[in-house]
Amino acid sequence: MSGFESRLQMSKFLNYTLPNGVNLHIYPTDKFKTIVYSIFLHQNLKKDLAAKTALLPFVLERGSKKWPTTRELVITLEGLYGADIITEILKRGERQIVQFILEIVNPVYVQENGNLEKKGLEVLKEILTNPVVEGGGFKESYVNREKEILANLVKGLINDKVSYAVERCIQEMCREEDYGVYRLGRLEDIEHMDSKNLYSYYQDLLSTAPIDIFVLGKVDPEQTLALMEETFNFPKDKSFDMEPTLVYKEVKEPRYVEERLDVNQGKLTLGYRTNIMVKDEDYYPLLICNGILGAFPHSKLFQNVREKASLAYYASSRLERDKGIMLIASGIEMDNYEKALEIIQKQVESVKAGEISSDELESTRVGFINQVKVTEDSPYQIIGRYLGGIISGRQETQEEIIEQINRVKVEDVVRAAEKIQLDTIYFLRNKE
Repeated sequence: MSGFESRLQMSKFLNYTLPNGVNLHIYPTDKFKTIVYSIFLHQNLKKDLAAKTALLPFVLERGSKKWPTTRELVITLEGLYGADIITEILKRGERQIVQFILEIVNPVYVQENGNLEKKGLEVLKEILTNPVVEGGGFKESYVNREKEILANLVKGLINDKVSYAVERCIQEMCREEDYGVYRLGRLEDIEHMDSKNLYSYYQDLLSTAPIDIFVLGKVDPEQTLALMEETFNFPKDKSFDMEPTLVYKEVKEPRYVEERLDVNQGKLTLGYRTNIMVKDEDYYPLLICNGILGAFPHSKLFQNVREKASLAYYASSRLERDKGIMLIASGIEMDNYEKALEIIQKQVESVKAGEISSDELESTRVGFINQVKVTEDSPYQIIGRYLGGIISGRQETQEEIIEQINRVKVEDVVRAAEKIQLDTIYFLRNKE
């Protein structure tokens, strides 16, 4: 077996560093008919930078020097067999990430005489490195319009009361931590931005931010490496350091926060500190613990709070794995607050006490293994899993993850559950 085949079999991702310091990860696979190029710019999540960072992809995807309008960009991408460019803002632990995605059909499936990959990457590079500039800043009309759109998104969060209640619980729980910052920033910061200071900020970010580029599809690694070196050769200074995410925190006393709005249904959200990082030994026991508690229809919260006690319209739990917190969200009648809170906490205590049936354990195990297997059907989820490994410091293949899940026993779940501490109770209720 050659060295290349050996490396491919072990990890599937091949890792390189471009001459300017950008990290490149290539995943050769013939499973998909498209090639996905995904660029991640990492920034430390800070309240005074979050809105600026969030606004950048909105402005950048409006056009470039070569294709200065959205219409010209769309026409160009349509000419590349319907290639697509997507931008996104991610929050992973206490870091904010700007993502640029190019998805293009693999040239082997179309009658393409020229270099389709190179043409597509030229568009992506243009958007990333050659934005439309006027008067020493981004085009002002683009910035003003995108500021308006971003402000509406921030204000619009309140319209989805389920998501709003969870976000508010996180903000209250992590009010003195960077994780309490909303991924799209604050309204007051959006208002004070202008085209020049935003452009200056972006120039600095592109030059100094840690950058990861992923390529996934039926590609030749050596040819792809050469193409990426040629395409993404923009100058970079030494990247700044990413600050570690605060995970371990002892809770002295749980906080209660009540907010009153015009709502017909109460939203009760509980925020717990797990004191477990992804790279810790107890991470997979914690994952199973969360699954038994509230990640599936067979879980305790769904069965005991929603089905048997009929105290909630919905009741589930989720892990914010990169921050090490667990959130329990439920929708309840206003008058059922005390009963719902009591029975939700009782489910957590029952897991800590080891009151876990073999059916609960095995159904949870199967549920998570199925989720892991499904990720192999999506290039975006494969990339997301590997990016998560970079962020957490725990890089594992699908087989290794499944092996870890299969190892977890009831006593491991109990050990992880005992570390969980209730930090914040947030209740969104009516004004009356």
